[in-house]
Amino acid sequence: MSIAAVLTREPAAPHLISQASELTNHLLQGCHSIKHLKLIHARLLRLGHGDDHYLLNSLLRSSLASGLPAYARLVFSSIPHPNVFLFNTMIRGLVSADLMPDTIRLYSEMRLTGLLPNNFTFPFVLKACARLLDLEMGTRIHTHIFKSGMDLDVFVSTSLVSLYAKCGRLRDARFLFDEMPVRNVVSWTGIITGHMDNGQMEEALELFRKSLAMDLSPDSFTLVRVLTACSQLGDLRTGQWIHQYIEDRGMDKNVFVDTSLIDMYTKCGNMESARRVFDLMAEKDVVSWSAMIGGYSSNGLPQEALKLFFQMQSARIRPDCYTMVGVLSACARLGALELGQQASRLMDMNEFLSNPVLGTALIDMYAKCGSVAKAWTIFEGMMERDLIVWNAMISGLAMTGHGKISFGLFSQIVKLGIQPNGNTFIGLLCSCTHSGLVEDGRRYFNTMTQVYSLTPRIEHYGCLIDLLGRAGMLGEARQLIKDMPMEANAVIWGALLAGCKIHRDSHLAEEVLKQLIELEPHNSGNYVLLSNIYSASGRWEDAARLRTCMVEKGIRKTPGCSWVEVNGMVHEFRVGDKSHPLSEKIYAKLDELGKQLKSLGYMPTTEVVLFDIEEEEKEYSLGYHSEKLAIAFALLSLGPEGTIRVVKNLRVCNDCHVAIKLIAKVTGREIIVRDNNRFHCFKEGYCSCNDYCWNWKERSRKRKKTQKVDFVPGGTQPAAITQALKISTQIQVGGISAAATSGLQPISAVVDAVEKDIRQNKKSKWDKVDRDVKSTQHSGAHDNLSAVGVHAAHLSAANTSAGYTAFV
Repeated sequence: MSIAAVLTREPAAPHLISQASELTNHLLQGCHSIKHLKLIHARLLRLGHGDDHYLLNSLLRSSLASGLPAYARLVFSSIPHPNVFLFNTMIRGLVSADLMPDTIRLYSEMRLTGLLPNNFTFPFVLKACARLLDLEMGTRIHTHIFKSGMDLDVFVSTSLVSLYAKCGRLRDARFLFDEMPVRNVVSWTGIITGHMDNGQMEEALELFRKSLAMDLSPDSFTLVRVLTACSQLGDLRTGQWIHQYIEDRGMDKNVFVDTSLIDMYTKCGNMESARRVFDLMAEKDVVSWSAMIGGYSSNGLPQEALKLFFQMQSARIRPDCYTMVGVLSACARLGALELGQQASRLMDMNEFLSNPVLGTALIDMYAKCGSVAKAWTIFEGMMERDLIVWNAMISGLAMTGHGKISFGLFSQIVKLGIQPNGNTFIGLLCSCTHSGLVEDGRRYFNTMTQVYSLTPRIEHYGCLIDLLGRAGMLGEARQLIKDMPMEANAVIWGALLAGCKIHRDSHLAEEVLKQLIELEPHNSGNYVLLSNIYSASGRWEDAARLRTCMVEKGIRKTPGCSWVEVNGMVHEFRVGDKSHPLSEKIYAKLDELGKQLKSLGYMPTTEVVLFDIEEEEKEYSLGYHSEKLAIAFALLSLGPEGTIRVVKNLRVCNDCHVAIKLIAKVTGREIIVRDNNRFHCFKEGYCSCNDYCWNWKERSRKRKKTQKVDFVPGGTQPAAITQALKISTQIQVGGISAAATSGLQPISAVVDAVEKDIRQNKKSKWDKVDRDVKSTQHSGAHDNLSAVGVHAAHLSAANTSAGYTAFV
């Protein structure tokens, strides 16, 4: 009989018992409609069962299970004399509904009625105190437990252990745990989790080993926790041991355990083992797919991440927030703007704008693909901007060379009362480095400690050392390394070595290399960079001897690779690569471009080819660098107005930099190149870096005389963003004046005015192109060289298979 029939018919005395039985069955089966619950409650009252605690308890459980705690509380309040059984049902239901304050109040009401809580009451009330971090109430309940004699109950004791650990009283938690006469798997998991919550990962793993020594059989939740500890420690060896234990006990078929294994292996950098676990999973949920995709992306394998994402789509698994973060991160690493946009369309844009995690990933993707205008649009539309969102936009502006605009955002953070963190200042210091703002960089570095009481991390020192080194202040940079409160790592020394290369200080470079070889004996980039310094100084024998040493030690240099996205496919090129199906047309296009460039006065900058060979051979070597091949292919494949976006794993050399400026001029195209150091947006014969990377002293001199127009990658000029940041007030932060805005405006409103300004400045800019072409500039790293940087997202060259690669 249907529930409607039971509820609507009139009661008859012979059928009272049978109807009550039917209503009980309906309640046990579960009701999901408040209308039905009200009808059942009314029927119970009409049948005279309004004081039947068993039936009322079933009604309360159905109400709570249906997500109707308010109605359950209303029913409960109408019961004249509820017993402990009913109180426990309500307390458990309120905890499940995450209504912790209501749980504590109900417990207090229970005490006032004179009822004594039992071993089913305390665990849930203590859980509510732990969630609220209400140690005072938890301690009071502990006294109630002690007086009632429930302190020896294993479940109550475990809840007390979890409470004290959650509230930061780990010593008290450990004392209670050690005093427990009986410990079950939940008790061990509770104390292990307590140590992890307090950052004591090694102690958590040691407790797990002790539990195994006592013949305890861990459950899936325990294994997930200890694998998480291994992930956070990067302890691959212990993680492999736990994996072997899981396989020996036949627990490797649990989707949660397998996903934790994948997460552990990816965070330890062992993608082969992670993929093996993933492939052997009988059941894969969206979390498993997300863990694997995110692992590939974070370990420098963006192509594999996207391939797996396409497999996930074929399996008809709908991506969630974490999947999308991994996919967008992979697209950002490859500079695959079109793929990133296609992936983002799988979710509603409101999800991005309302979720800071998703919004940050989308901002980062657009910025790293060179479309800072679109990144700004997403930032401007975010419904909630936490500090991570602000930091993402500041970093995006920094990497594209728009330091002053990032300073404006920082001023806005200050005006809004948001406390900046270390990552905020990393973005600001990167802005100073890319723009050559030495004094501003020093001020921001000092502001960290003097204004915000932040302790500079090694990354902050690395940024400042890189800034000083590029500015030629090598002595000050060397002294800063000596004064650092921590030991310098390879990134710090690498930044100084890069400065030595720019300013050709071979003596300091030799000293730095000794430190680097000790820290990274198998890093080819360090050897190659010093070899290039020798070559640039004419010390050919020293350069040859160093390269011979590399061969003897089996050290191979990282090959230069460039990626370009065309029609949703990412194509990979290497120097002199002829494996692409369109190689013949690509090389013909390069030859055609070469003739056009020479007609404008271009001469190959052969000094960047740091080998003792003939000039003609050097010119041939320069002509077919990977970024030039990628650009030629894009010119053949894209429409006449499409922006060309290239990503390179090494630094763009001086010759390619000059050549691409002219290619952008003769083709009328916008070309965006992201190398392992920064963005270069080439347009109308100019680069957004203002040639800062190649001749710092010359650029500083020219900057005092002329005002250059910078280009924002993605077609929108920086003046537009600057105008969008305007407001009547000015804030002085660390000695730097920047606009502080009370509201952000869309860039589109000012684009027309900006373009008019550009047209007015065009004539003076064209005259300068010819002077730049004829000028001799310092050398940079090219396809055969390796550069060291501390700011850009370094692209992995793990895929060492030579030749052309494309994927959809």
